[in-house]
Amino acid sequence: MKSKESTVFEPMDMTTAETLLKEAKQILDQLGLAFFLRHGTCLGAVRDGAFIPWDDDLDIGSVVGLHGLTEEIVHEAAAEFRKHGYSADVIDSELHLSVDLKKSGTQMDWTCYRIIDGSIYQWPVIEIPASLHENLKPIEFLGETFHVPNPPEEYLTLKYGPDWMTPKQAGGFEQEVLDLMEEGAGVNETSEILRLSDVHDSENHTGSLKVVDFDGKTVGGAEVTLAATSVLTGLDTARTNADGYVYFSLPEDACYVVAVELGDRKEILFLEELEPGVEYLYRPDPKVDSGRANALVNQSGEIKETRFH
Repeated sequence: MKSKESTVFEPMDMTTAETLLKEAKQILDQLGLAFFLRHGTCLGAVRDGAFIPWDDDLDIGSVVGLHGLTEEIVHEAAAEFRKHGYSADVIDSELHLSVDLKKSGTQMDWTCYRIIDGSIYQWPVIEIPASLHENLKPIEFLGETFHVPNPPEEYLTLKYGPDWMTPKQAGGFEQEVLDLMEEGAGVNETSEILRLSDVHDSENHTGSLKVVDFDGKTVGGAEVTLAATSVLTGLDTARTNADGYVYFSLPEDACYVVAVELGDRKEILFLEELEPGVEYLYRPDPKVDSGRANALVNQSGEIKETRFH
């Protein structure tokens, strides 16, 4: 099997991040497009008045159908970002249009959410009322006026839990976010499609994950949790069989959360781009226990490239 190290998220250069966030504001303001800070960017702005020191990207958002935003306008805005030197890829999924922006080595995710039964679903599939984004709240941040969901306290509680005011260390929020996913995992009846099992069903299972330890030895009884972040599929957990496998049927190419627990070690992989019909391999890295991407290897020997959302 081809050997290649996975990616590990690194903190942004905060000076560059500030420059790009202000530039994005200028571009979107000139286009007349309303946007809001979201995820860690919102958390840092509201709670700390600053970026979170270990944050690895900028997160902004809009809602399709609110403030005059259409899908066509999203594509037009992406083209405008390209004119300003950004790479801009528009990724279409069930839950949103995600505009992956990058410039000066810094990632910025502008996610334009679709309203589904009065809610939007923010990564990793946390249900947020769309109404929180109708009358955005202005706040002062980095010497300028930005907007956040209104009220921000309700949004941040839904996104990070009731103790969102308590700062976490790098990687410390991961289990809490997974717990929030578990509470809201059964978002619709299609959740059955993601059911994991340690027994292969040739009629229903089209993919698998094999778990090995640091030495490459098969691990039976490892707990594996899988959930999609860009389609409504729910979340499920199973333990590997004696050969180290769990089996599943993925609904489509999408970004997934994969958690693997080996004894007292648990790694939560938040950005794994998976596709149906592939056998994947998980192997822990003794030097890294959080923040990896591209960590799952196609057992044919190919590293699966991961997009950021």
